Amino acid sequence: MRVSILQHASFEGLGRIAEWLDSYASRVRLHYLYAGGHLPTLDDFDLLIVLGGPMSVHDEAEYPWLVEEKALIRRALDAGKRVLGIGLGAQLLAQALGAEVHKGNTEIGWWQLEKNARSAESPIGRMLPQRLMALHWHSETFDLPSGAIPLYSSAACQNQGFVWEERAIGLQCRLESTPESIKELLDARRADLERKGAVEDAASIRAGYPHCSAMAPTMLRLLNYLTGPHAILT
Repeated sequence: MRVSILQHASFEGLGRIAEWLDSYASRVRLHYLYAGGHLPTLDDFDLLIVLGGPMSVHDEAEYPWLVEEKALIRRALDAGKRVLGIGLGAQLLAQALGAEVHKGNTEIGWWQLEKNARSAESPIGRMLPQRLMALHWHSETFDLPSGAIPLYSSAACQNQGFVWEERAIGLQCRLESTPESIKELLDARRADLERKGAVEDAASIRAGYPHCSAMAPTMLRLLNYLTGPHAILT
């Protein structure tokens, strides 16, 4: 299975996803967009993973590569590819599907997810735990795309995840997180902790490191589902 990964910042990497790639991917290509990396072509991948980042989907003037990235995500969806979007990646995926991305409640730290009742409309939704403690790091959110099934919400953010046509998944929350990846976020984005909203301090975020192990099975389950028997992969 061929996987292309779009990375938007040096401190927002693969986290737990790297372990899954080691076991299941036949070829992995990382595209460092923040460093001038080129986008893949549709022939390069079966699964496109769009990672998080500190910028907004609306920051095209400052980050002109966002324009081409959005077009690639739309072409991937039209071509029947599998797509996973995380954080900024989920917002880009939602926008590619016609949904609005806008300011929301700032949510940084460990906050519980609650499964949406409609998640039972999807096989993957029925497989997920009812509640899950997850890491969050965002101040924008997205509306639910047309035709998508909501998976999770939190007290501060209604749309924490969705599945679209059983082949695209968007996650506002950061289920891929590891203690190492969280440390990178804390080192690079410490000023974010001064924002108003549902924001924990650095000590509380570090105290939540054990939650990473509890998130991992759900992250891996979502990846396995995206690339499972119903997917056509090479």
